[in-house]
This record gives sequence, C-alpha cells and structure tokens, in this order.
Amino acid sequence: MQHWFTYPNIDPVAFRLGPLAVHWYGISYLIGFVAVGLWMARPAGRRRLGLTAEGVQDFLFYALIGVLVGGRTFFVIADIVTKHDANFYFGDAPRSLVNLIAVWNGGMGFFGGLIGVLVAIVLFVRKHPGLTFAVLADEVVVMLPIGLALTRIVNFINDELVGNLCAPDRPWCIKFPSADGYRYPSQIFESALDIAVLPIVYLVYRRRPPDGVTAWTWFTLYGITRSVAEIWRQTDLAVGPLTGGQLLALPMIAIGIGLIVIFARRNVRTDVAPAYGAEEKLAI
Repeated sequence: MQHWFTYPNIDPVAFRLGPLAVHWYGISYLIGFVAVGLWMARPAGRRRLGLTAEGVQDFLFYALIGVLVGGRTFFVIADIVTKHDANFYFGDAPRSLVNLIAVWNGGMGFFGGLIGVLVAIVLFVRKHPGLTFAVLADEVVVMLPIGLALTRIVNFINDELVGNLCAPDRPWCIKFPSADGYRYPSQIFESALDIAVLPIVYLVYRRRPPDGVTAWTWFTLYGITRSVAEIWRQTDLAVGPLTGGQLLALPMIAIGIGLIVIFARRNVRTDVAPAYGAEEKLAI
C-alpha cells in the first residue's frame, strides 16, 4: 500500500538566536495573539470596545497570562491524572519546578487556557466600566480559530497528540516516530476543523447580532469540532464511549446554544461603547 504522506520530521525549533531557541509552538501562539490583537485594534473594534490601541494591548497581556497559567495548570493536572506521576512535577527541586512551568516544551491544555481567558475577560471588564463581557468576548473570538489551527499544526510538527491506530491499507494514514503502527493525522484533521469555523463566526459577526451571540456561537462550534476531532485522536482517559476531551467539549454545545438563545432574546447591540469618551475618539 502506497501512503499519501510521510511524516516530515520538521525540527520543533524554528530558528535560533544565539543561545535562544525559538520553537514553532511559541510562534503559533504569537501569530494567534497578533491576529486577535489586530482585529480588536481596528477602528470599528475599538469603538465598540471603547478602548484605545494601548487598551487593546493591555487586554492581550491579561489574556496571555490567562492562557499560560490556565493552560499549563490544566495540562499538569491532566498529566498527573492519566500518568499518576505527581513526582515529576512536585518531586526533587529544582528540576521538578522547571517541569512544572516548562511551557516552552509544549504541554498546554486548551480547556485550561479557555478558562484562563474567561477569567482574564472578567477581570479586564471590571477594570473598564462601560465595557461588557459579551462585547469583549465577541471581539476576541473572531480570529481565535487562526491560533487554534496553527497550534494543532505545531502539535503535528512536534509529534504529539497522535491519532488512533489506523488500518494500514488506508493511504491517508501516517507512521509517526513516537507511536507504533500507522495513525490518523488527527492534529491535521483538528486544524482543518478549527479553521473551518473561522468563516462561520465571521459571517455571524458581520450580521451584527446582539451582543454575546458571536462569542457563544464560536463556543458552541468549538464544542462540536472538538467532539468530532476526538474520534481520531488517541486519548489517555475515557469514560465509557467518551474520551476525556469529549466529556469537556460536549457540554460546551449545550451551554453555548443556551447562551445564544439568552443573548438573542435580550437583543442588546453595542456598536459604540457607552463609556467611549472624546479623548479616546481623538486617539483613534
């Protein structure tokens, strides 16, 4: 059987600057944050948020901390639960402390990162009267699929999160260096699903729905795409027929649909933030 693809063996390190190694993983996060930041910082976005360009940068810092702390915390907890090796993270210092925070080696959990961003949004909104959670979340999610899709491609480059065993007579399956047998390229499948969400969310946003509808549309769609992607992805935890990822993603669908209905019924639409002052108008 001739397979269509051979694992490319790309170096996880994109380039080096002296002793500093720049990983593809970090680049994917950077591009994702830049995409979200540029979208939020466009004039229409700043008018709706009631923020200056500096205010957008301030939020991105909040979001970055939320992603790093939430994503790493979730990964460490999940790793301990599935591998039962807490000593790796809480054993002999200083090595265990390095393992605990080593985000540069990968090891970030999406659901923890999502919780971290939600907390960041809540904290940022409390700091800015007139800005609401719904409006800020609407602006954040439109370009979010870009970062998610790139991160899954980097998972493929890093030979991690490999797929389930695949029948060797299926030409689209790949032999990964870290796993036995031929496997589904589940990272690529999930990346394609993530990027397919982008035009849907963008079209919803362009229709100018009530505040919050765009954000919870993305939330619902991610629940769907992640649940589907888990069909091909190897899991370390399963409860009955459901993988650990599906146990977390499926509730997102119900929650998201419910909140779409709630915010649609409120029918509140913000195009210019109530707190948007003259000084900030001049700044734009």
